[in-house]
Amino acid sequence: MKEPQLLYYDLGEGITAFSTTRHGGYSAGRYGDFNINVYCGDDGKAILRNREALCQKLCIADSQLIMPHQVHQTEVALIDETFMRLPLTDRQQRLEGVDALMTQLSGVCIGVSTADCIPVLLYDASHHAVCAIHAGWRGTVARIVQKCVARMTEVYGTVPASLRAQIGPGISLDSFEVGDEVYDNFSKAGFDMQAISRQYPDHNDARQLRWHIDLPVCNQLQLEASGVPASHIAQSHICTFCEHDTFFSARRLGIQSGRIFTAIMYQPS
Repeated sequence: MKEPQLLYYDLGEGITAFSTTRHGGYSAGRYGDFNINVYCGDDGKAILRNREALCQKLCIADSQLIMPHQVHQTEVALIDETFMRLPLTDRQQRLEGVDALMTQLSGVCIGVSTADCIPVLLYDASHHAVCAIHAGWRGTVARIVQKCVARMTEVYGTVPASLRAQIGPGISLDSFEVGDEVYDNFSKAGFDMQAISRQYPDHNDARQLRWHIDLPVCNQLQLEASGVPASHIAQSHICTFCEHDTFFSARRLGIQSGRIFTAIMYQPS
């Protein structure tokens, strides 16, 4: 069996946190090698083999690997014992239209799919609670990260100042060229545009200037605004658009291509 090649993050003792790369799986073409997202057009048999390989690497059953069907909104799903007892079809229904997951269960791996969007992982060591967030530009504008911190505070009693956060691979400021309407969305939402945006010459016409948005910084600022200390926030500094040979990039490969799976699991030794 092939072994998925993972990028690991250090978020604390008993935590397994990672992003998958494109290497070490059974998918092909624009999905190669490793993809477990069932919503992007990949071959179902390849996805199952990739899931099996990942679960074996993590030493968990397939039922313990949880991934939502994301829609670029701000819905957060609580993965608790009640959810874990549901039949598979009911689980899938609960995960429809969800862009973030959180759990306090040991041995349950929760994660989100990205291919230029920003994945964010959170860990509350005091309550052994974890959260995985998908923050595309729409979710970022809607402040999904801040909503997740607030939800963890409500459900688990999380103290934001004690959270550890990891911002995973995503498109960088230099690569994320946007239209004026995207810039306007961030501006109207009250973001500090001097901190998160720059104008660069258009790739096709250097006489024209185009806006670029820094999504990793946007999400870092949201974490800080929620009370997470900057010293507790780690950035991967990996641009998926630039490093598309290692990480999937929808802007490079098209929408019908593989996805990175960024996940977190509490599993004390």
